[in-house]
Amino acid sequence: MDCVNSMSDPTIPLTINEWDEWGDPRDQAARAYLESYSPYDNVPVGRRPDLLVTGSLHDPRVLVHEPAKWVARLRATGPGAAGLPGRVLFRAELGAGAHVGPAGRYDKLAYEAEILAFILDAGGPR
Repeated sequence: MDCVNSMSDPTIPLTINEWDEWGDPRDQAARAYLESYSPYDNVPVGRRPDLLVTGSLHDPRVLVHEPAKWVARLRATGPGAAGLPGRVLFRAELGAGAHVGPAGRYDKLAYEAEILAFILDAGGPR
């Protein structure tokens, strides 16, 4: 979510390994490119749809503070659809799951049901 800061911190798991793919922000050209598409640095203005942002406490690829920080920035900026703040919900997986939701068959199904319920509710009439 905050590509520039995350990729600037070599102590975060996997960061150094990702520099070949994402770019090393210590290089000004790579930093400018990262800033150009960083969701945290490029918050959309104007109307926004409702969003359900997910994260996981145990995901080493995207640390849980990343989506939480993005949610805080989205909530602090601009209106959502119809001039009203779009709902921005944050669903943190606290159990043994990673970026794809909880581990375990039934917990995974419940997680997918939550996401589908959000999609149906967000797409319905207001």
